[in-house]
Amino acid sequence: MPLSNLWVVVEPSNGALTTTSLELLSHARNFGATVAAITWGADGASLASEAGEFGATTLYNVGDLHGALPGAPVASAIEALIGGVGAPDAILVPNSYDGRDVAGRLSARLDRPVLTNVTGLVDEGGLVTEHPIFGGSQTVRARFTGEGPGIVVVRAKSFVVEATEGLAASVVDAPPGDTGTSGGATIVTSHVEERTGPKLEEAAVVVSGGRGLGEADKYALIEEAAKLLGGAAGASRAIVDAGWVPYSHQVGQTGKTVKPTVYIACGISGATQHMVGMKGSKNIVAINKDADAPIFQIADFGIVGDVHKVLPALIEALKSRG
Repeated sequence: MPLSNLWVVVEPSNGALTTTSLELLSHARNFGATVAAITWGADGASLASEAGEFGATTLYNVGDLHGALPGAPVASAIEALIGGVGAPDAILVPNSYDGRDVAGRLSARLDRPVLTNVTGLVDEGGLVTEHPIFGGSQTVRARFTGEGPGIVVVRAKSFVVEATEGLAASVVDAPPGDTGTSGGATIVTSHVEERTGPKLEEAAVVVSGGRGLGEADKYALIEEAAKLLGGAAGASRAIVDAGWVPYSHQVGQTGKTVKPTVYIACGISGATQHMVGMKGSKNIVAINKDADAPIFQIADFGIVGDVHKVLPALIEALKSRG
């Protein structure tokens, strides 16, 4: 049977919904199914207009979590909703820290499996998920069997954000039930990393550095080039693991997925783990002294040369351009 009812867990962030949440709403709407969104926060109801603009007709608001981590109360609220209004065909969840926490706890509550690392969704008389494997060189497909909703965790940048002229979603309170001892955990304090320029996952230009930079101090070249281009600085897993840059800069399968207009890989050989996170970029520029580096296989433009000479020349050219 075709899909008729989809729920999407949408994450609040600074008074709006995250980009990945909007991607999921947009794609869910394309199936022609009724789409409901589930969110939380003291101001959750204020997101009804945005949720409706991207396809949701109903916004279930878990409400103020009073400092609790979202996983336990949101999973509890979804379980209660299913018991009250019935189960959807599937529940789509962003592949974020909170999203994965919600999905895992909901799986335990509903005794239903979770399909993760999803990058494609199609309706073939039921929801079929697509998952990249072997560094993205192959794609496998899966579907749920048995009774109850499937829980699907979707990677960022898998779908296009498309607004509609939809009306604001109807807000329905969805308070959590018993969350057990796990519901007692609270956020004591939080810290936001200081940064300038656009977010890595949203930047139109990304300049990333890898082990080929030679030493941690050379990452300053990456940051300078990114700033001059109005973009964001990224990194390979190798230099993140080496402690050169924070994990928040990591691009790749275990880091962030980016799809900028221009991606410049500097001193990055092109491990499959890294390429999974950036190969969807519109234009890929690779700078590497090894002409046989795998990164050149997916690059639109390649520069075989010493990154320590090419990057400073690029920076000077950008500065002279004004």
